[in-house]
Amino acid sequence: MNKDRENVIIEDFDFTLIADFFRRVDRQGPGGDQETLMATFHLPVLGANARIADIGCGTGRQTAVLAEKFDCKIDAVDLFPEMLDGLMARCVRQGIADRVSPVKASMDALPFQPETYDLIWAEGSIFVIGYERGLTYWRQFLKPGGYIAVSECSWLSSKRPENMSWIADNLPEIDTIDAKIHQMQAAGYEPVAHFTLPEKCWTDNYYAHMPQVMPIFLSDHSDSPAARLFIDRMKQEMAYYEANKDTFGYVFYIGRKV
Repeated sequence: MNKDRENVIIEDFDFTLIADFFRRVDRQGPGGDQETLMATFHLPVLGANARIADIGCGTGRQTAVLAEKFDCKIDAVDLFPEMLDGLMARCVRQGIADRVSPVKASMDALPFQPETYDLIWAEGSIFVIGYERGLTYWRQFLKPGGYIAVSECSWLSSKRPENMSWIADNLPEIDTIDAKIHQMQAAGYEPVAHFTLPEKCWTDNYYAHMPQVMPIFLSDHSDSPAARLFIDRMKQEMAYYEANKDTFGYVFYIGRKV
């Protein structure tokens, strides 16, 4: 763990620590059911024979929305067993377990055959592999004319935060919306639509659930230095977003393979 930098980032922590915290919250990143559905409005109707890959699915809040929207098979991919356990528990509760298959895999080493999927979904997760790299690598798994829908942090105005070191450490690939659209085109997609996620996707749907989870998480980890540092980092992120929410946020980008 690197303690020398001013801004300690999530990747500095043990993966099991990350998974144990995020399995306890309903969402593993900013988003909303309405926003997930809004993205699907830009897609064609998918029949029962269609295939969807939800990459970086977490505990599957958006997976369940997709399963309710489309009556087809979904392969839900995550690296952490804790996330997949939460995913399947959710699917059982909502009666959709017969259409969702958990896949334990890294998003940069997917165990899929080329041209398998009609839709690749990555809500709040493509940053792990990198926006350009993810779009380029995942393209091979789409059928000709298949669609991709991802949400990615982007600049929302010309204004920039005063403390750019946090951005450099935590959002190194952030760019303007126009730049992200051009990157999608360069990766072999026709841009179909894009829209910005509202503030509530961060504050109400994501961060609001964390304060209740934090003390339980710390207690379960015996208030260890690593757990305490992780919680401090999450509080720092929450404060940074609140101070700079007019400058950056998540944008949904939908494209079609050409």
